[in-house]
Amino acid sequence: MKALFVGLGGVGQRHLRNLKAIVGDNLDVSAYRTRGLTKEISNTLEVDDKVDINSQYGIRVFDDLDAALNDGPDAVFICNPTSLHIPVALAAAKRKCHLFIEKALSHSFDGVAELVRVVEENNLAATVAYQMRFNPCLNALKDILESGALGNILAVNAEVGEYMPGWHKYEDYRSIYAAKADLGGGVIVSQIHEFDYILWLFGMPASVYALGGHLSDLDIDVEDVASVSMNIPGKTGGLPVHLHQDYLQRPVARGCKVIGDRGRVTVNLAGLTVEHVNAEGQIAARHDFTGFDRNRMFIEEIRRFLECIAGTAEPTVPIRDAAASLAMALAAKKSIETGLVVPLASVLPAELAQ
Repeated sequence: MKALFVGLGGVGQRHLRNLKAIVGDNLDVSAYRTRGLTKEISNTLEVDDKVDINSQYGIRVFDDLDAALNDGPDAVFICNPTSLHIPVALAAAKRKCHLFIEKALSHSFDGVAELVRVVEENNLAATVAYQMRFNPCLNALKDILESGALGNILAVNAEVGEYMPGWHKYEDYRSIYAAKADLGGGVIVSQIHEFDYILWLFGMPASVYALGGHLSDLDIDVEDVASVSMNIPGKTGGLPVHLHQDYLQRPVARGCKVIGDRGRVTVNLAGLTVEHVNAEGQIAARHDFTGFDRNRMFIEEIRRFLECIAGTAEPTVPIRDAAASLAMALAAKKSIETGLVVPLASVLPAELAQ
């Protein structure tokens, strides 16, 4: 397999390691590099200056994207800043390369409809890296929801808060994409995993209302706090879903609570536990995934992508799902800017509606 990597920072190197572990010696790697950093960045984001990743993986390096695509990759792994995803993805799709795109799909809808059209016309495997769909806690929650044990779902509260300056130990937080508007940063899109799993588990909102903005003293030019309310149509009327996001909490706070008329489920994504309480207040089930190797989620998403290329599986995160979660996030940003309730139909292009 010939794989082209566009972006080899922390997450790009993780995907490269996992791809190599799965494919082995049959992997032929090239990279389109603009910064040219060669230090190894581990899964825990520790830097090893003594390792040159180009030598370690036999990477052929290109400083021109067209030249890199002319090398004939089977698949392109797009791991550069969010605002740069779509131009690279379009160029690769037009060369009939399969696409593995790091989240988020983009920071706007410019070029997204064209990308979806090219992918679908050429029957390409294309997925966006929302590895939380492989999280054992969320899959346990999905099983409970599908069993009907909670009855009618009445409300959902989700939260993700993490101190952004501590994300990358190897670089100044002010320089990373999540801190910069021109690179597609901001807490809403940078922590878009929550929008994806809300979409996956509960469906597409009809409308979004959000409050927030740059409320802290972090030296960034994007929002660092968002409080997002979504209305998801359902058989019992509109399901209220609330999501809090921030760049500030230490230690990390991440999870959700799902309330039904026959019980509730509390998911602690930071502590890797799930507790299901029935209508009588008794614990119906408790799942403890402490010790779960987080990298397994990343391995499974790569494995599924390779199965999609082989034609033996469908994407866990189809590109249209990624467009839908992007619409949710952009509706939240628009609501903060305008102070208005934003209908999703006003954000998601009609040709991408599912």
